[in-house]
Amino acid sequence: MPRIAVSDVMTRRVVYLPGDTPLDEAAQAMRDQGIGDVVVTSGPTIAGMVTDRDIVVRAIAEGLPPKNTTLASITSLEVIMVEQSATPEEAVQAMRERGVRRLLVCDADRKVVGILSLSDLALLPTAGAAVPT
Repeated sequence: MPRIAVSDVMTRRVVYLPGDTPLDEAAQAMRDQGIGDVVVTSGPTIAGMVTDRDIVVRAIAEGLPPKNTTLASITSLEVIMVEQSATPEEAVQAMRERGVRRLLVCDADRKVVGILSLSDLALLPTAGAAVPT
C-alpha cells in the first residue's frame, strides 16, 4: 500500500484575510469559498486563524456585532504547521499535542500550501482509529 502524505488529503484552497476584516465579510467569504476557516494576516505576516466555529463561539454567542467585530479580535494566534510530506498519523499527533483541529500545511521552504482539518483526515479509510478524541 502506498504511503499517504498530508498533501494527499489536505485542502489546497487557502483564503487569507486581513485582521481588520469584519466577521460578516469573513463568514460570507467562507460560505462563498465552501471553507470553514481563513488565515488572518497582519500586513504580509500570518497573524493566526479563524474558523466558522470561532465566529459562532467567540463572537455571536458573546453578543458581538458581526458587522463591527473584526477577525483580529477573535483570532487564534497560535498557528501550527506540518510539512506536506508528513503522514496523517504525524499530523494527528501534532493536533493532539496542541489541542487543535486544523493545521497549516507547508512545503520544505515553510510556504503555506494548504490546510489540513479533522474532516480531511476523517475521509481516510483508516481515520477511525486515528482521529483525536
